Amino acid sequence: MNKGMRSFCVPNCVLAVIAMCTLATWGGTNLWAADEEVSVALNATKTVPRSVEELTERAILRDYKFAWANLATAMQSNSTAALNALFTGTASDWLNQAVKSQKKNGLSSRYSNQNHKVEAVFYAPEGDVIELHDTADYDMQVFDGSKAIYNQHVSMHYVVLMTPGSDRWVVRQLQAVPEF
Repeated sequence: MNKGMRSFCVPNCVLAVIAMCTLATWGGTNLWAADEEVSVALNATKTVPRSVEELTERAILRDYKFAWANLATAMQSNSTAALNALFTGTASDWLNQAVKSQKKNGLSSRYSNQNHKVEAVFYAPEGDVIELHDTADYDMQVFDGSKAIYNQHVSMHYVVLMTPGSDRWVVRQLQAVPEF
């Protein structure tokens, strides 16, 4: 150690906050979560009344995958910051309320091993909305503080409406349904 320099220890929590801030501000897209835990298969071959263009299909797949990764991040961290760019309308309202409620009650949720089989069923003639049917399988854990109080594999059906934003497709509606 150089003379005049003092040694100090940075607590792990400070390092974690620094790392999260760095990741949150890295890049201009504000996409918070890594996508390796979310698997999405999109079938757009039967979309009516018009077909989905290849570039649009890839963008929807990318953005829907990021949306679920960011939803998982928001629910686990009890922070709505990850939701801001990928959810709007009723989907945003519902998710912000869910995070607020779980935080108020001292709970957090973890979504892992996500597999989504998505079918595009309607694509508006103007290209301004697409309806997706998502059959999602994932593991869900609910924590009270650091103690797991619920752990179950979940199979759900979601009707999803996505609309184009300025630079990505956003989830406007995310509605759980009993079946398609």
